[in-house]
Amino acid sequence: MVNERFRRAMHRAGHDINSLAAAAEVSTKSVERWIGGSSTPHARTRFRIAAILQEDESYLWPEAVNRASLAGAELVATYPRRGDVPRHLWTELLRAAQRDIDLLAFAGLFLTEEHPEWIPTLVEKATSGVRVRLLLGDPEGSQLAARDTEHRIGGGVAGRVAAVLAYYGQRLPSTVEVRLHDTPLYNSIYRFDDDMIVNVHAYGVLAAYTPVMHLRRIDGAYFTTYTESYERVWASARPADDVMERQ
Repeated sequence: MVNERFRRAMHRAGHDINSLAAAAEVSTKSVERWIGGSSTPHARTRFRIAAILQEDESYLWPEAVNRASLAGAELVATYPRRGDVPRHLWTELLRAAQRDIDLLAFAGLFLTEEHPEWIPTLVEKATSGVRVRLLLGDPEGSQLAARDTEHRIGGGVAGRVAAVLAYYGQRLPSTVEVRLHDTPLYNSIYRFDDDMIVNVHAYGVLAAYTPVMHLRRIDGAYFTTYTESYERVWASARPADDVMERQ
């Protein structure tokens, strides 16, 4: 059976059988067999071919890749508390993003208060064409009130959301999409292209004191799970235009 993924990836990258064989330092017969699906490259060659075609090897040859290993490889680092995440990591990942910046939290106020470069860099990224989407807690929904009761802070969660909406509303361009969600917040998600910071929540414990995972997408289960979760919340959320004023 023809390996259609491999064949199309090869053509998208501008290669024919001869040019790919030369670039990968293999025979044209080998490339023909890979296209035809009669054989699969050895691990080292798979990695080299995937790099040449700028695709994940698990996409080109899913049957040949150990997905359990891929999932484990996605875990870059873990931290027992959000405060243990190196301060520079947040802004470094933000600066490096070229395609997608996604945020899911109730407020995420620490980013605007503790990182002076956060909003200016967001503005720069949005202006340069990067897609920026922010999902914040809906002040009119039930989930903020429930979280407020959980932490016994008398309206403090809604106040933090109001503060961060004011920060963003005063400075972000209209190209930044902001929505309000009323879903249970099992994790806060901060995505920067293929890197993601996931702040895992625990009942009764403030997010600043719960564990954090730094993930990097390698077509494994971790990254995909949180991406799917983000998209579901995004689809259920409402635009924030009525509660924030833009520049």
